[in-house]
Amino acid sequence: MTPSELIGASQQHLVECLVGKKLFLVHPSAMQDLLRLKRAADDAGFDFCIASGFRDFERQKAIWNAKMQGARPVFDRDDQRVDISTLSEDEKVSLVLLWSALPGTSRHHWGCDFDFYDANVTSAAQPLQLNQQEYLVGPQASFYQWLKENASAFGFFFPYDGQKSGYQFEPWHLSHRATWQSIKQTLNKSQMLDALTGQGILGEQSIVKRFDSIYTHYVMSVNEGDHDELFD
Repeated sequence: MTPSELIGASQQHLVECLVGKKLFLVHPSAMQDLLRLKRAADDAGFDFCIASGFRDFERQKAIWNAKMQGARPVFDRDDQRVDISTLSEDEKVSLVLLWSALPGTSRHHWGCDFDFYDANVTSAAQPLQLNQQEYLVGPQASFYQWLKENASAFGFFFPYDGQKSGYQFEPWHLSHRATWQSIKQTLNKSQMLDALTGQGILGEQSIVKRFDSIYTHYVMSVNEGDHDELFD
């Protein structure tokens, strides 16, 4: 992958993939395993769907900036909404980073990471929330349990464990292992920082000052171990 592909400024590395009734841009090395995982989940009685797949730099920047401005909800470690109006820039960056990746560093730029859900248990009256309670004890709990027991057999793992990673535990987020193993060999901290500076990302001064730590704890530190041992 080229530097522009790695930071979400290009989608030339991706191919279209029909998952259910929707087309998604997917990294070619992840496509067949993704389709195999869907077939197995559907056969198990779930309506396997993708809430979010590839996201480009501009989309991630819009999410980030909206949270930094307080235009989108921001949540603490306990998944409780926080009023950020009185916080410093550095405090805002720390808080937003709990649940949202910095533009240019998101795993969603690569086409090998996906947020999954079971559409059988969503409705207009009960829309998807993508929060921990929904997946651990709520309507998505059975689906999460199935993914926890089966995803690794199809080449996927849960990257955000809330322990090794700086991000909080996301039971809906899976990454394709083989693609990640290839990508991480090409990531370059300096190129990544250069790509996101001067792009209108809010909190840039704080981000630049602490980027070494962000790169280490949020980009490179992911859970690649046995998910069952961590979250039983």
